[in-house]
Amino acid sequence: METKSKETPKVTYKLNAKDFRQINFRSLVFNQWGWNYERMQGSGYLYIMMPQLRKMYGDHTPELKGIMKMQNQFFNTSNFFNTIIQGIDLAVEEREGYKSLETVAGLKAGLMGPFAAIGDSLFAALVPAIMGAIAANMAVQGNALGAFLWMAVNFVIMWFRWIQLKFAYKQGVNLVTSMQGQLSALTDAATLLGVYVVGALAATMVNTQVIWVAHLGKMTVNFQSQIDMIMPKLVPALIVGGIYWLLGKKRMTSTRAIFIVIIVAVVLSALGVIGKAA
Repeated sequence: METKSKETPKVTYKLNAKDFRQINFRSLVFNQWGWNYERMQGSGYLYIMMPQLRKMYGDHTPELKGIMKMQNQFFNTSNFFNTIIQGIDLAVEEREGYKSLETVAGLKAGLMGPFAAIGDSLFAALVPAIMGAIAANMAVQGNALGAFLWMAVNFVIMWFRWIQLKFAYKQGVNLVTSMQGQLSALTDAATLLGVYVVGALAATMVNTQVIWVAHLGKMTVNFQSQIDMIMPKLVPALIVGGIYWLLGKKRMTSTRAIFIVIIVAVVLSALGVIGKAA
């Protein structure tokens, strides 16, 4: 007697605008909920996708349990690009159903690293460094537009996070192949641009100079003038380099580095060695 193989049913549910809004809202608000050192964003990823997974595979089904177990595995990427991976994930699952389990697991593992590098370079380092410095400089000068500029930048970033989900869903796996050769180049370009920006900020925002003047008989030596002859803005560059060196030490945290900088600055300022540039 022949036995028929039981085939896994394909997904019949199609995502709609309400689903996209729900996923985007959960991504913006709850992406880091449940973060832990074992799976990092795994629990948050599953929570964001859970309503749609239930619609696709049904409640209390073996397929839903298997997909939930896979979606709760280790996952960690940039908050600014996680919905691109989720959009591709949903497109594959909607088309292939439970048979896409291994494919989706591979996509998540392969994409989270490159998107983490791009997102962190652009939106966690480059944009805050540039726009934050501009907004802070405006605020220091008493211009209230600095605060609105900073809020506007964050609203634009949230809007970018909102629209990428549907775009990635429509493009599906084709988005991975079309962007494969561009991810590393974009990461390198963002990193190089970030180095230039940090260098420019060190020269313009760190307004510290040596104010101590030595008196040798009738002759006075202005150390800041001598330093400027070697290289203008050498003191801010040395300060920034010293802080980077501190942060590279073991057991050194950013909080400890901040307190060290404050203490050293107060002591040297009280002794009349350094001061703010005019």
